[in-house]
Amino acid sequence: MSEPLLALRDIVFEYEPGRPVLQRCSLALHRGEKIGLVGPNGSGKSTLLKIMIGLLRPQLGEVWAFGRLRRATDDDFFEVRRRVGMLFQDVDDQLFCPTVLEDVCFGPLNLGMSRAEAVRRASAVLDLVGLRGFEERVTFRLSEGEKRLVAIAGVLAMQPEALLLDEPLAGLDQDAAERIALLIRDLPLSMVIVAHDRDFLRDSCSRVVGLRDGRLSDVTPQPRAARSEVFYSPAPTNSNRERR
Repeated sequence: MSEPLLALRDIVFEYEPGRPVLQRCSLALHRGEKIGLVGPNGSGKSTLLKIMIGLLRPQLGEVWAFGRLRRATDDDFFEVRRRVGMLFQDVDDQLFCPTVLEDVCFGPLNLGMSRAEAVRRASAVLDLVGLRGFEERVTFRLSEGEKRLVAIAGVLAMQPEALLLDEPLAGLDQDAAERIALLIRDLPLSMVIVAHDRDFLRDSCSRVVGLRDGRLSDVTPQPRAARSEVFYSPAPTNSNRERR
């Protein structure tokens, strides 16, 4: 099997001394793979995602990303956060610009992209998520489903190679949930998806793992979901650039 994009090895994490949330947890995400992550509320699922991109630092264990062991420094995880997009459970935490277009352009502009190129990329991903015409809408006045789509568009505008999705369907009505579920199934990206909806994970993921009492375990293997082609491609990796 190929080298994983992201890997946790024997991770131990605790918020309070002597009360571990994660105990010797190991998980590897390979290119093209979608992993579902289930578990009770408060079991540490969000914590695990944050450790994968260096937002939290484990007391023990190793975090590997794109073939490198990542040390506990922001500098070492800067590249990881550029190449891995995360959708937080509370999307209001990542929507803070006055309009939809400004929110989606925020990431590309911070990568040093020109305004014209950022707008072009934002327009493309807004079209992809079904929000064409929303560019000048005020973000905080949107429905929860629309906000989540804007947040997803903002992540995709960074052209990530992998996605970490924390409860992407939580709190949505049926129409919004189905719309976002279809988008997630169709995106040709590696993903770790935290969700309580087992049917959604069965339809979307290559495999599902469970987190309980601080430990990960395999759940009944799920068939790989068929993917349709969509207009989206992640940014080229360094090796791809070299071959060009």
